[in-house]
Amino acid sequence: MERYRVKVHRKGVIVIPAEVRRRLGIVEGSHLELVVDDDGIRLIVPRSLEEAFGVDGEKALEVARLIAESRRAEVEEKTIRS
Repeated sequence: MERYRVKVHRKGVIVIPAEVRRRLGIVEGSHLELVVDDDGIRLIVPRSLEEAFGVDGEKALEVARLIAESRRAEVEEKTIRS
């Protein structure tokens, strides 16, 4: 496990060392997840569905789209019945 000491600047801004950004593919505009638990704070680089599923990424994205469409239709149907 590597450790880095960073300084907190005005408005809570911290700088992630360049070495870490390169290694994790963090670029300007990247979104990170900040996880707070009893042990402290962790920054997580979320992975896209495509990255998570590798070669089946496109298939996984299509499944996610179908689920979202189905859920949307379900909500609309409930709204109409109300």
